[in-house]
Amino acid sequence: MTTSTDKQQEIYNQQGFLSALPVLTDTELREARHAFSELEKEFGKHHWKILRSESEEYTQYSLHNVHLQYPWVMGLTTHPRILEVVKAILGPDVILLDSRFICKYPTVKAANIQENEGGETKSEGNTGENGLPYVAWHQDMRYWGIAGGSVLSVWLALDDSLKENGALQVVPGSHCSGMFPHHQASRPGNMLSVNQEIPEELVQADKAVFCPLLAGQMSIHDGLLVHASDANTSQRRRCGFVIRYVPTCAYPIQDPDRPRKFHATVLACGTDQFNHFSNKST
Repeated sequence: MTTSTDKQQEIYNQQGFLSALPVLTDTELREARHAFSELEKEFGKHHWKILRSESEEYTQYSLHNVHLQYPWVMGLTTHPRILEVVKAILGPDVILLDSRFICKYPTVKAANIQENEGGETKSEGNTGENGLPYVAWHQDMRYWGIAGGSVLSVWLALDDSLKENGALQVVPGSHCSGMFPHHQASRPGNMLSVNQEIPEELVQADKAVFCPLLAGQMSIHDGLLVHASDANTSQRRRCGFVIRYVPTCAYPIQDPDRPRKFHATVLACGTDQFNHFSNKST
């Protein structure tokens, strides 16, 4: 482990996340953006999730586990700059658990954006009102059903991910507090598939920080880190590639109320002496 990765591990253990880590070169980013635009054309609108407000329709694009079909996507999941950091956190033996492209498209038309006295733009209404798509405060481990090891999530930015277009927000150090209770979200527009959130009174939102990324950079966060993202109130798309990794010692928990299948697991690096994910390919 180098001095750099040793320091990254120390910060990650304390804060539960790292942000603005360089991954893609200009050429790699250009190629990935072009390849993704071809995926958008190929998969078409039946992969768009439609979220409706009182008078508008908004879209969230999500392509799940296409690393099994497209070598260029698999190449992103095993990119040396990503795996260097992942191995520093999880160890040398790592399984790719899941991947997903997520695009948060603009939700506010130009006519609905006003300029305030300071020259900054703002949208009418607050995040979560009128059904604008947002992600509520939550922990990934609440959904993954994994024990025996941590889940590490990567967000690789294909577009700039900024406050205005719904960048990730995290509560530093919250991963040290264990699992929080989650309940049904009360605000419309929550993009989490089971519409859950951590109760507001349990979230130290005043300590939250944004994780802005330039296209080609990544952030990583622990599966227990409390995080969320606001609606995209800009005119710019926010597209990213989310990759989940676990150490090979981790294993899935059987939950009859919410059966989980991991059909797309791949040994990302190292060796697997446990074989907890029997469908894993090499």
